[in-house]
Amino acid sequence: MAELQQNYDVLIAGTGVAGLMCALNLPREARILMLTKAAVDESDSFLAQGGICMLRGQEDFAGYFEDTMRAGHYENRRESVDIMIRSSRQIISDLIGYGVRFTQKDGELIFTREGAHSRPRILYREDETGKEITGTLLKRVRELPNVKILEYLTMTDMIEEDGRCCGVLARGDSYGDVKISADYTIFASGGIGGNYSHSTNYPHLTGDALRICEKHGVRLEHLDYVQIHPTTLYSEKPGRRFLISESVRGEGAVLYDRTGCRFVDELQPRDVVTAAIREQMKKDGTDFVWLSMEPLGEKTILEHFPNIRRRCLEEGYDVAKQWIPVVPAQHYFMGGIWVDSDSRTSMQRLFAVGETSCNGVHGANRLASNSLLESLVFAKRAAEKIAGDRKRQFRCAGTETGVQRWMDV
Repeated sequence: MAELQQNYDVLIAGTGVAGLMCALNLPREARILMLTKAAVDESDSFLAQGGICMLRGQEDFAGYFEDTMRAGHYENRRESVDIMIRSSRQIISDLIGYGVRFTQKDGELIFTREGAHSRPRILYREDETGKEITGTLLKRVRELPNVKILEYLTMTDMIEEDGRCCGVLARGDSYGDVKISADYTIFASGGIGGNYSHSTNYPHLTGDALRICEKHGVRLEHLDYVQIHPTTLYSEKPGRRFLISESVRGEGAVLYDRTGCRFVDELQPRDVVTAAIREQMKKDGTDFVWLSMEPLGEKTILEHFPNIRRRCLEEGYDVAKQWIPVVPAQHYFMGGIWVDSDSRTSMQRLFAVGETSCNGVHGANRLASNSLLESLVFAKRAAEKIAGDRKRQFRCAGTETGVQRWMDV
């Protein structure tokens, strides 16, 4: 087995928003390696359409907190929800500072509403918010001389010594079997949609980090908390399902059965709408229900949902004039590797962030547009915790002068 020449300070497995946010918030002197199982831009973060939540003001806190808890069936970890909401304004400020361009009107940010939200509090960039955020963060990370990114390298195991994570084993066609040593390891490797026949996720996202953690006795939580998104474009073709964003229903799109009758409140939480669609399909004997975006008007469709319109046109549907067939599909994983409020797992020196982690913020069902925010908030906390822990270790050892290489922050 080959061994990469350098011992890294931090190894990050994953290049979605969570992994990238970690890299951006670690000290510039830290030697960081990021690895990804596929191409660097093939993470689900790039696919997120709807947007990212932001606390509008203190008067919105109680409502936002209740919306998140209600959607999660009150199984959320309250501390995590509180941290996420209170951190949201700073995270949005960070993103704008990195160069993220949210949709504005007359120089002011525009907020939209999605299912189960009591008011508009979601920022967006057309219907490709994830691409805008993740692509921008990737550009900023690529500017850092202390970060190296390796593509098409799959984690196969972790290196454990005395109950502590010391890196990972990985395999790739261009590398063979390699051993990567690191002082700290962060799993940011996404969800589990690749294990499902019908999913909005990339097929290579198969929960590798979960399998590895289970093997090493790292605590996992709520592995049965899997979210099914109510509306993906129906197709008889195999492969990843195209998501029809929650935002279209937030802006006024409606669901119809085969006779053209509405059968559900479209702004209920995702699991409620999914259950109603499945029940209606069974009653009608159909493989899909109809979604009409006509109430939005052509101007809103062209300005807010150009990507959805373009993709539906490729399938033969003009969403400004025609109903489209939609069907539920696996979308998100609320369970995962148990972490505390600083994204630490039950194993020393091992952190987990993003969809692969479970900090309890989503409970049993995620509220729309909380995923990007949660990933960014707790990724930043992980990076800050690692930096803080490292500084304290050096001070205790009395070796600050010899380690200022990555601790002068």
